[in-house]
Amino acid sequence: MTLLVAYGSKHGSTQEVAEAVAERLRAGGQEVDLRRAADVDDLTPYGGVVLGGSLYVGRWHEDARRFLSRYRKELSARPLAVFALGPKTAEQKDLADARHQLDKALSKTPELEPSSVAVFGGVIDPSKLRFPLNRLPASDARDWDAIDAWVDEIAAT
Repeated sequence: MTLLVAYGSKHGSTQEVAEAVAERLRAGGQEVDLRRAADVDDLTPYGGVVLGGSLYVGRWHEDARRFLSRYRKELSARPLAVFALGPKTAEQKDLADARHQLDKALSKTPELEPSSVAVFGGVIDPSKLRFPLNRLPASDARDWDAIDAWVDEIAAT
């Protein structure tokens, strides 16, 4: 069974996580295709999907939202795992707030029930942001151990 890891990423950090997810699944023996969510045109070859997207200003990446909407029928017949990156820290409150934002996005497709949903800290790279966000301090709140543990969890299912 080939798995699809699809993602929506604005500045590249979510893409980096999607690449790590795909690589860990491959290391576990899975056949995996990694693609931008906007570039996927057919789910027929895939037995399962991992979909990731970044959270910006309370909204999940548009490509991830469109992917869910476009493929809702096909996704309802396949295992689906979802992740988001977004909070600038990995503090419980920030992760919980981001999870609320992701849950709101997922509620637009109530017929889909992902087998696993995760939120991880995000990245702030001021050099990639416009004013006034480019004045934020740089940070990388991705918890790679938590990401690996989540991938191992979804691989087991």
